[in-house]
Amino acid sequence: MLAVLVSVGVLATALTVWAVVRAARDQPVQGGQLPGMIAVEAALVVQAVVVGVLQAGGHPVPDGILLWGYVITSLCLLPAAFAWAFVERTRWSSVVLAIAAAVVVVLQVRIWQLWQ
Repeated sequence: MLAVLVSVGVLATALTVWAVVRAARDQPVQGGQLPGMIAVEAALVVQAVVVGVLQAGGHPVPDGILLWGYVITSLCLLPAAFAWAFVERTRWSSVVLAIAAAVVVVLQVRIWQLWQ
């Protein structure tokens, strides 16, 4: 589980930095960032599967509903940010993507805290 959390965290941090740099340069989200978003989203899907399998195998979690709330929220953030970026073609699309990716990193920390 830790390897998946770290992978998601590293990918989401890289995407956050990339979006912050583009926002600082007053540039919108570009098509080249889509593979980065897809990589983070794919890692999040793997994480959801791992969490599901481990919970089905009997791993105790103090608050399963909160854990799944975090997992589902992390899965929904980047597609929502992408939809916003597709419509909003200003630097604010990069700001929205940076915030969404940063929230994914924070949610990974919370998931790890619940998993412990």
